[in-house]
Amino acid sequence: MHRENHFNKNIIYLHIAVMLFGLAGVIGQFVAIPAVLVALGRVICSSILLLLIGIIRKEKLTLDSRKDYGLIVLTGAVMAAHWTTFFQSIQVSTVAIGTITFSTFPLFLTFLEPIVFHEKLRKQNIISAVVLFIGVLITIPEFSMANHTTIGIVWGMISSLTYAVLTLANRYFSARYTGRIICLYEQGSAAIVLFPALFLMKASWRMQDIVGVVILGFICTAFAYTLYVSAQKSVKAQTAGIISGMETIYGILYALLFLSEVPSVRELIGGAVILSVAMYSSLRSDKE
Repeated sequence: MHRENHFNKNIIYLHIAVMLFGLAGVIGQFVAIPAVLVALGRVICSSILLLLIGIIRKEKLTLDSRKDYGLIVLTGAVMAAHWTTFFQSIQVSTVAIGTITFSTFPLFLTFLEPIVFHEKLRKQNIISAVVLFIGVLITIPEFSMANHTTIGIVWGMISSLTYAVLTLANRYFSARYTGRIICLYEQGSAAIVLFPALFLMKASWRMQDIVGVVILGFICTAFAYTLYVSAQKSVKAQTAGIISGMETIYGILYALLFLSEVPSVRELIGGAVILSVAMYSSLRSDKE
């Protein structure tokens, strides 16, 4: 009974985190600076806050091995790529496109998770992955890089792939460290990777941009991401994947409310296919 209650609590935490993740896309539309600077500001704010919390609470801030240091720095570089491509997808298209294509990461998990954790690749998972890809094809308006929606989908798919890698890395680290320590190292590494962009990219920072980045860093990242990673300890990667898929729904609703963005019929159909398959895969994974 205790284990079941603990599992249910983690599921609730995952949902809260994903609701906050859903806000990130909308805030990304309000912020006018380049996507790479949005990602940089986000990880700088979040890593500073996480470091201060760790020092105040006198938590152990070191990792157990050189291997873990190397892996987590690489994971931070992947995180830098993920958030940059996610915001780029939204900025060149819409919140709906960015979040719908992001939701395809269970497609990549289908093939990566068995390789990384030496698990069996099931035929049913391959079929689900194919249908997920069909959902993406439905969403694409035309196969032309001159179309902003298509460009947004390409960036979104790259974001999806990098998030799948992050999910697997977090499954590995969450068995060894607290969510806050994992986030601190990942986001600190991402900040170092992205820091040169501050000098390479020209941008005019408005107060609206600064406030948006701070909210992204403190609320939508430091708090939400720590909650998400911590809750993964007793939840399979694909289960966390389907809950993360709800970010699309939250994101589209937020965009409709705050940006008056109405998704097209093609986007709704493609999104419905993607979310349905992701939900089916994760629910079946739990039963197994």
